[in-house]
Amino acid sequence: MSTRTAPVLHGTRILSLALNLPGPAALMRCRRMGATCTKVEPPAGDPMGHYNPAAYGELHEGVKVLTADLKTAEGQQRVHAELAQAHVLLTSFRPSALEKLGLGWKALHARYPQLSQVAIVGAPGARAEEPGHDLTYLAQNGLVPGLELPATLYADMGGSLMAAEAVLQAALLQAQRYDGSGDLQPGRYFEVALSDAAGYLGLPRRWGLTAPEGSVGGAHAGYKVYPCRDGRVAVAALEPHFAAALCEAAGLPGADARGGMLAAATHEGLAAWFAGCTRAQLEQLAAERDLPLHTLA
Repeated sequence: MSTRTAPVLHGTRILSLALNLPGPAALMRCRRMGATCTKVEPPAGDPMGHYNPAAYGELHEGVKVLTADLKTAEGQQRVHAELAQAHVLLTSFRPSALEKLGLGWKALHARYPQLSQVAIVGAPGARAEEPGHDLTYLAQNGLVPGLELPATLYADMGGSLMAAEAVLQAALLQAQRYDGSGDLQPGRYFEVALSDAAGYLGLPRRWGLTAPEGSVGGAHAGYKVYPCRDGRVAVAALEPHFAAALCEAAGLPGADARGGMLAAATHEGLAAWFAGCTRAQLEQLAAERDLPLHTLA
């Protein structure tokens, strides 16, 4: 008989003061891993709730949301009542803003020795006070090559995963509650910089993999987006056997065997072939020949 194990963060209590996207996305991730999540919002609410209620609803499903003005004594009392029960505090304020609210790490650690904090900031260390957003962090790491905005908020979502990873580390410390002397282990401070998340996501670009001359940047004819008769097709026939099957289907036998997936003639031949195919034809061909492609409107 099989048994289900408890979610990895079951029993971990998280208090979040983080607004907008990275913090709530990290909280959503942690809740799905079994954490008990509470969030304190200002009286005006989370801006996400105003400009995208649907996203806000999904991000906060299963999260207990409280309201408190942290600039008032009553609001401070409410947040400290929650902190007394929490294992991890999640924040996304600048460090100076937390200090003004009496919620800097030094003060928190003195009052709640076993509490860990995961602080989401824009840039690491002394640069945490610098203004910035997802777009600027992506630009700093070579991930905005043209004038179009990126298709998603890569730094914010990547940072949310790094924040959830830090919560897992904090939970591991909490699970290993005692050191050799039998004393409770103290909580820890984890800094998660969105610019670091963008830098991590940007490594393939820095390595040249996704540069225009890179194999997955457009140089390889089997790894591109082509126009087709009624839309587009994203092709990922990178491995030799996929590339050979693609060339055979397109009537370009031997192109891959000659190492010609980088050749202009192969690019032109595949482009001409795709232009004459409909999405339905390509999807059927992909199923029949085990080709990694996906059609788009």
